[in-house]
Amino acid sequence: MAMTKGKQLWLTVFLGLMTAMAPLATDMYLPALPTMQGELNISASLAQMTLTMTMIGMALGQIFAGPVSDRYGRKRPLVLGMMVFTLSTVGCVWAENIVVFLFFRFVMGFAGASGIVIAKAIARDLCEGPELTRFFAMLMMVNGLAPIIAPVLGGQILLVTSWRGVFVVLVGVGIVQLLATLAYQETLPEKERKQGVLASFATFPQLFRNRYFMGNCLVQCFVFGSFFAYLAGSSFVFQNIFKVSPQMYSLIFGGMGAGLLVAGMLPARLAGRVADVKMLHVSILISLAGSVLLLGGFYGKLGMAVIVSLLFMTIVPLSVVGAASFSLALSKQGKNAGSASALIGFFSMILGGCMMPLVGIAGENTAMPMCIIMLFGYIFGYAAYKFMIEPEHRG
Repeated sequence: MAMTKGKQLWLTVFLGLMTAMAPLATDMYLPALPTMQGELNISASLAQMTLTMTMIGMALGQIFAGPVSDRYGRKRPLVLGMMVFTLSTVGCVWAENIVVFLFFRFVMGFAGASGIVIAKAIARDLCEGPELTRFFAMLMMVNGLAPIIAPVLGGQILLVTSWRGVFVVLVGVGIVQLLATLAYQETLPEKERKQGVLASFATFPQLFRNRYFMGNCLVQCFVFGSFFAYLAGSSFVFQNIFKVSPQMYSLIFGGMGAGLLVAGMLPARLAGRVADVKMLHVSILISLAGSVLLLGGFYGKLGMAVIVSLLFMTIVPLSVVGAASFSLALSKQGKNAGSASALIGFFSMILGGCMMPLVGIAGENTAMPMCIIMLFGYIFGYAAYKFMIEPEHRG
């Protein structure tokens, strides 16, 4: 679908904010995890469980939001999701114990999932082929700003208030996203919608039987599982092992986000000239090599500068993996874009959510569990590419 430059800019910012739900809901309060752990008198694993509940909520929420958006259009489910996200974030601000906090974190993730999955379905409504790859890459670039800004902002908030202040800011983010959603114009015409929600859910078995599509789902599952292990462990690694302040940690984390942002430009530049499958292959290999070196770096007790460099090599190619894999997976899905995007989103978060508490299983002063989980995630991700995606592109 042809778009004016003004409309494309508006949609890029709007959809970029929606796909940034995950980093906004997690990265902003990463610098506060050790502080929250002490204030609530909980273990490192339980502190990381607050991330897990959000990720599991987002994974399950996408399974519902995608098919619902295929049936009722993109706007109505998105408005409802942003409303519930904002209200549940208010609940996080006022939660007095870890059980209540975990409940609201789950609801926050479940509701926020609508922004993640529907934003990608909207992109598929409007674009296809190399244009879709470019648009996904642009979304990844906008999305890449969130990991830069969120932890830095979170670290600065901690200078003047407690970790609860981070969630007050997130309430404001939710309100902004709700207002932007109200201004959005529907992109899925009535005649192209599924006839009944059950018909939308019935798409899932068909997608599960599609080996190529499931290969991309598994790539996302394992690679993003590695990334979320990094999210859960990085604040403890840098603040407890390398003894940096929350503010310095937020700057290191923001640097990783800057790398993701720059890497996100590559698919946009190369779309139409370099095959998506080639970009996917090379980016996974780079991350796999980085994860091997990272494990060796921590085992050899190398300095922080070396560890940051190896993390950069391991994490940054994720922008290319995300854009290329999503474009390949959705390229043949047409009106099933909502359900397909939901299933990919589910796989990209569910493993990471489950792995997060395991990162702290050996205590808060070791990085080995994080490194091992990351390494195996990239190994399995590469295997999924090699045996389920690459064969379709041979010959």
